[in-house]
This record gives sequence, C-alpha cells and structure tokens, in this order.
Amino acid sequence: MEKVFKNLSTKLLMAFVVLFATTSCSDNDDNGMPADGNARLVVKLVDAPGDYEAVNVDIQDVMINREGEAAEGEETDTTGGWESIGEINAGVYDLLELTGGANVVLADNQLPAGEIEQIRLVLGENNSVVVDGEEIMLKTPSAQQSGLKINLEDAMLEEGFTYEIILDFDADQSVVAKGTGEYNLKPVIRASTEVNSGIITGSVSPVGEFQVMASVISGEDTISSIADESGIYALYGVPGGTYDLVLTPDEESGYAEAVVEGVEVVNGEITEVEAVELQMAEAETGGSITGTIANPEEGIIVTASVTVGEGEAATEITADADEAGVFTLEGVAAGTYTVTLTPGEGSAYGVNTVADVTVVDGETTDLGDITLE
Repeated sequence: MEKVFKNLSTKLLMAFVVLFATTSCSDNDDNGMPADGNARLVVKLVDAPGDYEAVNVDIQDVMINREGEAAEGEETDTTGGWESIGEINAGVYDLLELTGGANVVLADNQLPAGEIEQIRLVLGENNSVVVDGEEIMLKTPSAQQSGLKINLEDAMLEEGFTYEIILDFDADQSVVAKGTGEYNLKPVIRASTEVNSGIITGSVSPVGEFQVMASVISGEDTISSIADESGIYALYGVPGGTYDLVLTPDEESGYAEAVVEGVEVVNGEITEVEAVELQMAEAETGGSITGTIANPEEGIIVTASVTVGEGEAATEITADADEAGVFTLEGVAAGTYTVTLTPGEGSAYGVNTVADVTVVDGETTDLGDITLE
C-alpha cells in the first residue's frame, strides 16, 4: 500500500514542494486557519544524505516575490517585489539531522492570497561543514548578498487554504570541495508544486548500526532519503506516477537490497508503503573458468574438469570444449585449482593439466589459448 513523501536527495538540493495541507476555510485565526483574504504558508526545511559529519546552514530570512523574474537586462537582485514572509525561526541548522522525515518549521505565517513567483532563502555568515572533526567555513558570497532564489510554478495561494513549501537540501551535491582545502556552498535547486508532486513514506527493518537509503528514479533525477533510527524514511517532491522503490542498506551490513515495485504516487497525496523487512544477502555463487584449445582435433572432444572440495564432499565440475575448442566451467567456488584437460578416445594427445588457476566469486578466469601435448 502506498502514499507520498518527498526525497531527501544526495545533493544539496533545494526541492520546494507546494502542497495543500487542507482545503477548509475559516476566519478563526486561533486554530491556525487563515483570516479573511489570507492564505496560510508553512515553510519547512528537510535534508538529503551527505558524506559529512555536519553541514551547518545559517538561515536568517525567507522572502517571496510576487512580481516574478526581472526582464532581460534588468537587475535581478533589486528589492522590488521582494518581501519577507514574516517572523521565522532563524538560526544555524545542521542539515544532516533532518533526514528520515524529520524537519524544521522555518515559518508558519499568514499572507495575503495571490500568486508567488519566486522564493528566496537568505543565509547568514555562519555556514560550515564538519570534516574529520574539523569545522570549515563555507564560502557563500552570492547567498549572503541576495539569498538563494528559486522560481515557483503555479504557486497560487488561494484565500482560506494552507500551503507548505518544503526546502530540501542535498548536502552531498551542494557542498563543493576545492583543491585548496576550502569548501563552497553551491545549492542545486529543484522546484515542484502541489499539482506535480507527492510524498512516499514507509519503514524498513531491522535497524541498527547501519544506514538504509530509500530512493526512486524520476526522469533523470534520483530522489532519495536515509531512514532514521526507527527505520522510517520519507521521500518528498515525487512527481505523480508509478515507481520502483529501492531500499539499499550499507554494503557492510550483510543485508541485501530490497525493491518495492509499482509504488503509485498521486499528486498532492501521501503514499504509505508497507513495512519492509530486509533479508540477508545471499552468498556469492562462485566464479567461472574458461579457455580455448589451440590445437583441437576434428571429431575429438576434449573435456575440462576441476575438483571442488575434499574427501567425501568433493565434487567434480566438467565441461566439454565446443568445435572452436572453447570450454567454460561454471559455478566454481572461490579458490585455487588445477584444471584437467582430457581428450577423447582416438586423440593423439594425452591428459594435460593447468595448475594454480585462481577463481574469484562473480568473475571469470580466462586461461587463454592452451596447446595440448
């Protein structure tokens, strides 16, 4: 069964998702409903996974622009059209704490109804990344001067409705390491509105000392999220459609990847996926040995063989060379073997052996051309 959550992708991706939270109208401001002529706008901050110990972002303001982009040749960073959303929960936030469906409400305000063309996240100076225990300041000159802007499509705030804008950072892609040891903050921005996105949420078990990434592929984008300590994950901003949800545990965990096929996402809704229990990964099935008899005899079959195991548990694996002299021994457990080549009756050659043949799980060992003697 399914519902929809937006992805916390692997890029410092700012996915702004505008969702209807309710369709009721009321004049009662005490219960959070908009007053006459207003719409309620909630701005939340979430994050995607990143290979850092912390990514701290100093958020000072959230602004909106009702007039749209400047005309060609005009200054785009003027104050015209821009207004603060109002009171916000300004401060420094560690984005990597906002995974698995966790979020921070930056603002919950009432605004005059109408269309919003752009939104801007204004950053302060205290942006940093923690690498190997060291806090390194992030360079964000453009963000400090004019804020991080994104165009919104079809973001019409209608009177009496409550909307959410989700700011989704993908830390792994947005924090750019320079060769000098410095780091830049260059957010990738992704925008979607209520009419073209939904949310996928669910849970996975077991949970422990390893991470599990939930992801879907939408066009050229991968939308992903790391499950929290309870095994809960949330993918935000998933466009309506049908997806294969992939749950990928850390390779070191020993658990296999799981796929939930046919997850249906409806725009403006939450898709709840049934809980998934991970299974231990199956052991490798061994490797293969191949080779080519360089001097095959017409009408004479050469049989290649190896013995796997010892004593009563020993098993012989055999394969006949084809007309071109090619043979392949499959399903050979990892190890070192002697390959025996036995020509059929009537051959001018005797039994030949190739010693010290190493087999690796999942790989093919090619012996090349072998000349029988």
